[in-house]
Amino acid sequence: MIYLDNSATTKTDADVVKVMADVMTNVYGNPSSLHGLGVKAERLIEQARKIMAQELGVSPQEIIFTSGGTEANNMAIKGVADAYQQRGMHIITTEIEHPSVYDVYKQLEQRGWRVTILPVDHVGRVRPEMVEQALTEETVLVSIMHVNNEIGTVQPIAEIGRRLKNYPKVLFHVDAVQSFAKYPIQPEQWGIDLLSVSGHKFHGPKGIGCLYMRRNLMLTPLLAGGGQEQGLRSGTQNVPGIVGLAKATVLAGKQREAFLDRCQAWKEWLIERITTEIGEVRVNGDVTRDGGAPYILSFSFPGLKAEVIVHALEQEQVVVSSKSACSSKKELPSRVLKAIGLGDEAAIGSIRISMGFMTTEEEVRRSADALLKVIPSLQQVIKVRKR
Repeated sequence: MIYLDNSATTKTDADVVKVMADVMTNVYGNPSSLHGLGVKAERLIEQARKIMAQELGVSPQEIIFTSGGTEANNMAIKGVADAYQQRGMHIITTEIEHPSVYDVYKQLEQRGWRVTILPVDHVGRVRPEMVEQALTEETVLVSIMHVNNEIGTVQPIAEIGRRLKNYPKVLFHVDAVQSFAKYPIQPEQWGIDLLSVSGHKFHGPKGIGCLYMRRNLMLTPLLAGGGQEQGLRSGTQNVPGIVGLAKATVLAGKQREAFLDRCQAWKEWLIERITTEIGEVRVNGDVTRDGGAPYILSFSFPGLKAEVIVHALEQEQVVVSSKSACSSKKELPSRVLKAIGLGDEAAIGSIRISMGFMTTEEEVRRSADALLKVIPSLQQVIKVRKR
């Protein structure tokens, strides 16, 4: 089976599984306990915190472990909204955010917050000047993802952050779930105040992530309880998951540059072959070397349904997806693809190919062969039905 749905989740690295199994077997104490097993568990957590901080070039005290990207996004947005609402009740985001950001903004809108949702251009990029122009005296938060999970477009985070530095009362949150460990990220240099991470997007375990929170910020916790994670995330820490997250981060850092280079070559080759041999196809997002993540590729085949394509490819032992895994079972066209100008037909006929650190060149070539077998066959069926 060729697995090309790595933006949804990745296979956990064997070395990550090994270290987690060792922790579960031998370091099972509660990290809040005072006895030796508890102290040992706490030390492992603090070692992992240092590793996550080093990856981002920040202080370990600025890393808060969570259950994943969704919780980190909710913690950042709702935590800021509750803690800083005396400054104003205006927040800004974009049309193409992940549901764990977009839907949180919609929740806050129902609670009386004024929400500005910025449009993006035809490749899915928001203009930094539009972000700045949307600011008001009441703005407390801007939330923009780094790499889009459906089309791979990279947002100009550093430029947006540079502009926002001129507005010290406005906090900047970045959803880096699809970019952390794959791209170098520099929160302090880029003016990022809060940044969300999820372990299972880069061959770490599911159910673990973290939130970078710049020092001296205030957040109202989502959970009340024992006061773990500096009082911001109560609940007994997931020690095996935290250790696995740190291990996956270390492993990713060692192969990041080679990974990006080979994915770029494969992406360019796939686009050339598919668009040359299949007439009715559209490539979505920014596919340039600097503007789009090389490990995410979105194709639209107007007239076909993504669900049919996905199942047909699976029969050929190739696994891809239609859109965000959080919304792929819904019948509605992708909100992201509609935002970049696709009509319903093209949006419904879109698939996403996403590569991970374990993807091989042979798998990419075999997946292209499968696409070139499946798509023309399905297109021919549609033509026959229309006669």
